[in-house]
Amino acid sequence: MIQTDSPFSELQAEIARLQDDLQMRDQLVQQLSQELFRLVKTNTNQTYSAEAPEQYEGEILALREQLQGIEQQVAFYQEQIASRDTEIYQLRQSTQELSDRSRMLEQVVQELPRIYKEKFEQRLTPVKEKVTQVQQENRRLHAELQSVSYRLAVRNRKATELDLPSFPQMGSLTESSSSFNSVQN
Repeated sequence: MIQTDSPFSELQAEIARLQDDLQMRDQLVQQLSQELFRLVKTNTNQTYSAEAPEQYEGEILALREQLQGIEQQVAFYQEQIASRDTEIYQLRQSTQELSDRSRMLEQVVQELPRIYKEKFEQRLTPVKEKVTQVQQENRRLHAELQSVSYRLAVRNRKATELDLPSFPQMGSLTESSSSFNSVQN
């Protein structure tokens, strides 16, 4: 912004100076025109002597030359002002475009966290689903492992035939206790 402001302010200062010069030239042209008009008017009102027209013709010729010079300068300054106006217009448009782009980029920067969050969630959703599937598979495999371990333990127990005490059933328990009591007596 600082770089565009400096040339822009310099251009404005140059335009102001050129407008002042142009205004001063316009005043001079107006004064010369008034003087020329006054001379022409006084020439028509007076009777000329033989020397007077030559004197006035010289003055008129000098005034016309001055007028032409001033008109050329005015045209030159008008061209410069038009050129500067075009340049100012282009700079203003460029500044407007840069301001619009800056606003757009600022808006994009403000939206970036939300966009990244959405993108992250979009990428995270399949990962979460995969983790859920893996956890379910893990639970299923764990349950299957426990079942297989239990079956192996039962099979191993039968295979080693451990002598575990066996307890009689209820009906046979009363008979054995009575026989036990009779043996003790």
